[in-house]
Amino acid sequence: MGRSAVEVRRVEGDLRGPFIDLWVAHRIESGTTPDAARRLAADGTLSAALDRSDICAFIAHVDGTPAGYVVVTDSTRSPLVDAPCVSISMLHVLPDHRRQGVAAALLARTVRYADQVGAVHVASLVPAHDRESNRFFARIGFAPETVRRVTSVATLQRRLAGERSSRRPVAQVLQRRRDLRARARSASPRGSSVGLG
Repeated sequence: MGRSAVEVRRVEGDLRGPFIDLWVAHRIESGTTPDAARRLAADGTLSAALDRSDICAFIAHVDGTPAGYVVVTDSTRSPLVDAPCVSISMLHVLPDHRRQGVAAALLARTVRYADQVGAVHVASLVPAHDRESNRFFARIGFAPETVRRVTSVATLQRRLAGERSSRRPVAQVLQRRRDLRARARSASPRGSSVGLG
C-alpha cells in the first residue's frame, strides 16, 4: 500500500478549530490533563497568538484528516546578530500518522515560508529529554547551537537569596576555626601541636 498524500495549509479561518484540537491532543500527550488542556485552549491565548504577525502555523492533513501541525515564529538567531531566522516553536504529529512523511511535509512548508520572509536560518526548539525529536532534527541537518536552560523567576530568586545567605555562615565557620586554632596555639606549651580539622 502506497503512502497517502500529505496536504499542508496555513492555519487561518476554518482551520483554527482543527489546529486547536491538535494542540489539545499534543498537550494531553505531553502530560497535561484533558480538562486543563481544554481550558488552556479556550482562554483565547491560542487565537491571539495566531493573530500575531510574527507567528505562523501550518496544519497537515492525511486523506482529509488532521495529522499534525507546526508553529513558526519570525526572529533572529540572536539578539546580537541580525540574521533573519524562522524558529520552529512546536512541531507535532499525531501518533497514528507518524512515519508517513507528515513532519517532512510540515518542514518543507516551513522552508518555503522561511524563504518567503527572507530568513537565512531555520532553528528549532526541541526539549532536551525528547530523544526521538532530537534524533529526527539531527538526521535532517539541525545542529545543536546552544543549551537553553529555563527556571521560574521565583525559583531563581530563592536560589540567589539562599546563595547569599549561605555565604555568611560559611565565612563565620571559617573565622571560628581560625580563632580556635589561634587560641589553641597560644594555650599549648611550646613544641606540642593541637590539630583542629
